[in-house]
Amino acid sequence: MNSRKILLTMVFSAVLLRGFADEGMWLPLLLGEQVYNDMVKKGLKLTKEQLYSINKASIKDAVIIFGRGCTGEIVSSQGLIFTNHHCGYEVIASNSTLEHNYLRDGFYAHSKQEEIAAPGLFVDFLVKIEDVSKEVEDSAKGLSGADRNAKVQSAIAAINKRYSDDSQSITGRVSTLFKGNQFLVFVYQRYSDIRLVGAPPESVGKFGGDTDNWEWPRHTGDFSVFRVYMSKDGKPSAYSPDDIPLKPKYFLPVSLKGFRDGDFAMTYGYPGGTNRYETSLGVKQKIDIDNPSLVKLRDVRLKAMYEEMKKDPAVKLQLASYYAGVANYWKFFDGESKELVKYDIYGQKAGAEAAFQKWADGKPEFENLFADWAKAYDQWRPYSRQRVYLIEGVLGSPLMAYAATLQEVENALVRPGGPNIKKAIQAAGEARQRFLKDENKASDQNILAATTRLFYQDIDKSQHPVGFFEGLKGSFGDLRDENTYKKYAAAVFQGTMIFDDAKWNAFVSNPDATVLQADPAYRHASAFLKNWQGKFEPFFRDFTATNNELGRLYLKGIMQMDPKKVRYPDATFTMRVSYGNVKSYNPRDAVHYDYVCTMKGVMEKYVPGDYEFDLPPKLVELARRKDFGQYIDKQRNDLVTDFITTDDITGGNSGSPVINANGELIGLAFDGNYEALSHKISFDAVYNRTICVDIRYVLWCIDKLGGAPNIVGELKLVRPVAVK
Repeated sequence: MNSRKILLTMVFSAVLLRGFADEGMWLPLLLGEQVYNDMVKKGLKLTKEQLYSINKASIKDAVIIFGRGCTGEIVSSQGLIFTNHHCGYEVIASNSTLEHNYLRDGFYAHSKQEEIAAPGLFVDFLVKIEDVSKEVEDSAKGLSGADRNAKVQSAIAAINKRYSDDSQSITGRVSTLFKGNQFLVFVYQRYSDIRLVGAPPESVGKFGGDTDNWEWPRHTGDFSVFRVYMSKDGKPSAYSPDDIPLKPKYFLPVSLKGFRDGDFAMTYGYPGGTNRYETSLGVKQKIDIDNPSLVKLRDVRLKAMYEEMKKDPAVKLQLASYYAGVANYWKFFDGESKELVKYDIYGQKAGAEAAFQKWADGKPEFENLFADWAKAYDQWRPYSRQRVYLIEGVLGSPLMAYAATLQEVENALVRPGGPNIKKAIQAAGEARQRFLKDENKASDQNILAATTRLFYQDIDKSQHPVGFFEGLKGSFGDLRDENTYKKYAAAVFQGTMIFDDAKWNAFVSNPDATVLQADPAYRHASAFLKNWQGKFEPFFRDFTATNNELGRLYLKGIMQMDPKKVRYPDATFTMRVSYGNVKSYNPRDAVHYDYVCTMKGVMEKYVPGDYEFDLPPKLVELARRKDFGQYIDKQRNDLVTDFITTDDITGGNSGSPVINANGELIGLAFDGNYEALSHKISFDAVYNRTICVDIRYVLWCIDKLGGAPNIVGELKLVRPVAVK
């Protein structure tokens, strides 16, 4: 082997085949001896069957999908759920009023009768996982591209249907792994009677706000408490006052023992999505276009909302949940770009691809793969910024996002044999009521003005909706003047029937396509949507299909190149276990970060009346008295609030249980650290940390701060062994 080939092979191994350190979101069904043995080597004291079993109760039975994007865990024999505060945020906010402001003051039920129903919220329990790869692959044998994809999707739909049983609230969902080289069906049972049991004040649950988001050290009490109910005959049920708490197959014991630097820790949960096998082409697209565009547009939206939220507590309450969602990934994508550049992930990926190309030369299935991929990116890249500006800019205005849905009404009115007009209008009316409930006109009007201006400035003129900006100029003024867009946005908000009940009702009584098309809000949304759909969406569809097919072939080639390598698939919001250790780190020269934060640090950050660093008076009083009860960490003579592990997680893991070597709950995962925000694309074995709220802080907030010892009384507490 020549020196160049040796070097390329070394690079490839270092980037794509890194199985060392604590990298990996492993399927509990398919841990394998190598991974399990490594877990034991790091300190695990449980058997494989205790981690995952079909026939016996195991940890997997205590870990749930919470709502549409989080993880939760069952912690009592009465169906009690712990998850993150930000996962329960929408329920907490929607049940808050100025008189009973649970976001500001917190909430704890002192009896089951006081628990608050959460309509629309659900939890899914994993029943089993089965490999259906052969069935899917056989259905598409000999096919490629669009033909293969159609057969695969048809096979998946049939499998999902076969594994589902609506009468038992059972759903089968096939997950496509390794970019289409493996297929597993995950079978879930859904429970829909979920009730809010407790939450700390927002000043605890979001302590540090956007400033501390994705940062360590951290002092956030990011938790909330719910309960899952079942019918009296033990079945899943919609809300009923007659329902009883779920009797779970398994629940997690809760440890008060604490931990030390280096102790084993594992995280169970549902990581939402990673792309660890992304190419250098995709990394460049992210760094150059996708991420900067998204960050710029979200920054505009956040500033518009924040200006109104700080003026009025009612507006803050109204926008709190939406603002938090926009802000979270604004900072993430900004940090991701910086870390991708800092560690030259593009260069590392390019080196790995060169090694792959050396191996692929002479193999017809793979040798032209990257040449074809480069062409696909070249064809798509000129239009890619417009897509971000449509989604995050034009449709970043809540009014425009709603107005865009009226395209279904227009289709029903103008297309013979199209959607049913009555049903389309009824659905639009129901959606309108939901929109109006959450809408803040002042901030949204400013969002519309700013994003319209940015589209004009940043998107190539050849991609603008025909005549749109010319018309805007003719009616409202110079397109280089910010006031032009402000006047335009004011006119849209003043003139649309969406805010005018009389005009809306008149339209509903006599639906007319010309009336809808003349509405200024719909006209705006429709102009940008139809421009995209008619001219540019085909480029995106072609690119997506090609990207998916070449990604499948690339992974197929990687696995053929080194068939003995143990790999984990990218996250797909399916159950995974990651493991590592509680561990301090050194983020830069001469700086050391400890593995825990304490109440001492909370009080050091405390700023009375501050938007992000205020605290409840009772917490301040208890902290100053060091009234920590049984939750104190005796090593430090303080209350530990948060800690870090080397576990590998991503979005979707929010609320995941962090479990010690004995299978006991020690905390809830809620964030990653800024130094490793490239983790969706590339795991950093040195700097990656998972930020967790310590379970002792959670229990102290419930018991001492919240005055709800009844909740703690449900738990199976594991206390430190007394030293004689």
